[in-house]
Amino acid sequence: MSLFITFEGPDGSGKSTMANLVYEELLRRKKPVIKTREPGGTRIGEKIRGVILDNDLTEMNMRTEALLYAASRAQHVEEKIIPNIEKGINVLCERFVLSSLAYQGSGRGQKLDDILSINNFATMGCEPDIVFIFKTDKKTLNRKNEETYDRLEMESDDFHKKVTDFYNKLEKKDNYYFIDATQTIEEVFHDCMKILETKGGLI
Repeated sequence: MSLFITFEGPDGSGKSTMANLVYEELLRRKKPVIKTREPGGTRIGEKIRGVILDNDLTEMNMRTEALLYAASRAQHVEEKIIPNIEKGINVLCERFVLSSLAYQGSGRGQKLDDILSINNFATMGCEPDIVFIFKTDKKTLNRKNEETYDRLEMESDDFHKKVTDFYNKLEKKDNYYFIDATQTIEEVFHDCMKILETKGGLI
């Protein structure tokens, strides 16, 4: 049985690092696996990503932003996620619907029900089997490398605090697994693999 596994959390929580480490470990164990990301993951999705994160597009309306994320996700689910799962390949994905709820919902102050509605349409009911949620006590980004930031990363500290608070206040669901991102990389990786072994059967 293949699994759809997503990595969620605010910017700087280490989810990308952990997705890479888990991917490499599953390859080492000779498990069928691909790693992808959102927004993006497909040719169309990557073009949409370029528009969403373009620092020059400061006039982008928040509803436009939310719909672009959903559009990228719709293509991603149809073209890559579902076909690979149906072929028995495990799918690791950096970000999914929770990110839209955190950033376009909580961060932008839009109604979560509205964000959920457009994403339900986009995903056609496709849901992750395991959602890793990386919880951190960092409320703001490290602003040292600001010249490399994209349009979302350039948002105010207040915006990023709202995003972090959203993740930290999520209520537990059956497929949610909260990871303490303040631990060492080795400890976080161990926690992730233990969950995949015990809950996902990826031994």
